[in-house]
Amino acid sequence: MPGVSHPLEAASLTGHDAFVEGVEFSSNGKYIMSSSSVIAAVVLLVILYIGFKSKQPKDDSSENIKPELEEKHPINGESKDKTKHPKGKRGNPQLKNHPRQFAILKGHTGDVFDLEFSLNGKYMASTSLDRTVRLWSVKDFKEKEHKYVRANVDFDHATKVNFSPDTSEDTTQQQPVRFRAFITALANGNTIRVFKVNKKKDGSGASVTGEFDFPVKHSAEIINIAVASNGKFIMSCSRDTTIIIWNLKGEVLSIIDTRQMNNSYASLSPCGKFVASAGFTPDVKLWVVEFTKTDEFKQVSRAMELKGHSAGVFHFSFSADSTRMATVSKDGTWKIWDIDVEFTKKQDPHLLMTGIYDASFGVYNNMLISMSPDAYVTAVAMGRSIGIFNTENGNLEELLEEVHGDDITAIAWHPSSRYLATAGGADRQIRVWHNAAGIRIQIDDLQGRMYRAKNENVKERLEQQILEARASLDKLNLIG
Repeated sequence: MPGVSHPLEAASLTGHDAFVEGVEFSSNGKYIMSSSSVIAAVVLLVILYIGFKSKQPKDDSSENIKPELEEKHPINGESKDKTKHPKGKRGNPQLKNHPRQFAILKGHTGDVFDLEFSLNGKYMASTSLDRTVRLWSVKDFKEKEHKYVRANVDFDHATKVNFSPDTSEDTTQQQPVRFRAFITALANGNTIRVFKVNKKKDGSGASVTGEFDFPVKHSAEIINIAVASNGKFIMSCSRDTTIIIWNLKGEVLSIIDTRQMNNSYASLSPCGKFVASAGFTPDVKLWVVEFTKTDEFKQVSRAMELKGHSAGVFHFSFSADSTRMATVSKDGTWKIWDIDVEFTKKQDPHLLMTGIYDASFGVYNNMLISMSPDAYVTAVAMGRSIGIFNTENGNLEELLEEVHGDDITAIAWHPSSRYLATAGGADRQIRVWHNAAGIRIQIDDLQGRMYRAKNENVKERLEQQILEARASLDKLNLIG
């Protein structure tokens, strides 16, 4: 090619009349995009020159895939990549038939960062380094092939995802983020992008389009985002000590300084009332986001603190009814708290239970915790393993050991509490697990309530629920 002057230079691309501001390859490696160049955009194929002298096999897996296409991918079929990868890079083949495993979702070609179920339980969203967000159909989890809708994240990749509260099939658009939408945190842009899910005109499926980006306000990496269940505001939290409260149009309502040295996590309560944060300090702080009777933003004020850990808190989660919280800390413990208190009267949250994880598993650099929606069990992600603990007494009910090929990056419960989904980071897989432990504890609880019940109608209802729960275990062949 003309203009090649350096031994490592493969090509010199000319034609722009202004400064080069960006150069990027397509995911399939066939195209390169440049924006606003000066005289030349130079491509130095150093890696190809050194490590790939022979011609590589053709890969058309990413070609001609559009965001609106509904795709399928085999769950138990062989991967297109036949290369045997070392453990920790591309998953563990021996985990395919794990007795608690419900499904393996494959399709992402980069690290999987986050998971989120829609409130109606019909969809699950996942984000990846491959610059896509995928919307999976939950009803297909039991099938051999899984349908998903793919949304491309142009010139960036999403690290976090959160559904808007209104994901029903028959609503009309009321506000920018409410109608069948979700938000993502952009890794490079370091802001929020809003995506809208639309039905195709021909009724053949759904398409996803990026609608708009919020202005860049965070100066450090965004580590979590959330849309309030009441649809009134959005929260974003960055690695420093900043939490921003936005309206749905991307306008800043309030900025919170957590004063925790750095933030490790922040989230919103399911009721849409509280925003909570954890960080370097051993306390979890909660604020209440207040609106007027006419739904105008009023203020953010301190509500309460969870005090009891002796080291920084990695992660936390709320119960579905926003009355309890689960926390996991560097101090080797996880705790359950009652936050259904009169905080306006200075009443403090109550510590209900303390569980220990480091005695059996060691201390990890990062951990995740999530209470099941029915609150019977709490899942704790520890490296590549998951502990399923009894929320009432702290006992370890089940250990899913080394179930991913890389450290777990996200965990999410299905609203029914029947399934737990986990993302394996660099193993590029999402695994969905049966919650057998939760069903067993539910049966014990229902039996106790039936024994204490005095009303015959109540007893009959509880007995029916017990039969249904036992049938679920029988169907899964998990009793024993």
